[in-house]
Amino acid sequence: MITINPVIFGHLKVGAIFACGLFDNPRIGFDTPFLARVEIAIEPSDILDFVGLYFNDKAVGEKLQGMVQINAITPWKSPSMQAPLTPKRLNLWHEARARCNAEGFAKDPVGLVEFVGCRSEHDAGNSMTTELHIPDIALAIARRREPFVGVSAVTGALIKQPMSAAACLEFVNLHIRADKQNQLHLRTGMTEQDLEAIRAAGRGEDALPARILKEKMQREHLYADFV
Repeated sequence: MITINPVIFGHLKVGAIFACGLFDNPRIGFDTPFLARVEIAIEPSDILDFVGLYFNDKAVGEKLQGMVQINAITPWKSPSMQAPLTPKRLNLWHEARARCNAEGFAKDPVGLVEFVGCRSEHDAGNSMTTELHIPDIALAIARRREPFVGVSAVTGALIKQPMSAAACLEFVNLHIRADKQNQLHLRTGMTEQDLEAIRAAGRGEDALPARILKEKMQREHLYADFV
């Protein structure tokens, strides 16, 4: 549902522009591919349940409603992604690039996006890779760099932050959190692995899911009171 929702996917595209350095190298997306790795996790839809899990409150129930959250967007060739693109992915990119050229989008960058859900230290995670066409409107929004302005879901205070990859992710996460009626179809039951990933972050463990969650909490205003 992430890729078919224009608000969510549009903001992820803007985030990918910053994360993958599309403005730093005009060849990226044309002569050479880029890949944005998007880390997905499930958190409780109720922030109080999240706090309880984080601080290992035994009173928190085991059957919690969860929701999708985007914990990170990482460019290919970052320290954690040094391996070259596989032939399958390269072929996927070449096909996407050729199709966009044929459809009149030869001036738009085209790359790949990998959605990864990793729930525990020993979990290789589920992964899906698809093409990422960056339209001119996304490039224009990124160039303008107009700040995000919003209201804290906890304090009600006005939040203003510069546009960046992190700010785009925070907007997406708040947008999903605000969907109380599940019109986005991004709410689901939480598994024990989902719950344990949050507890592990609270214990300060260094496993990848816990570490990525802690980094997200340090970035986003919602968690400022208990990080």
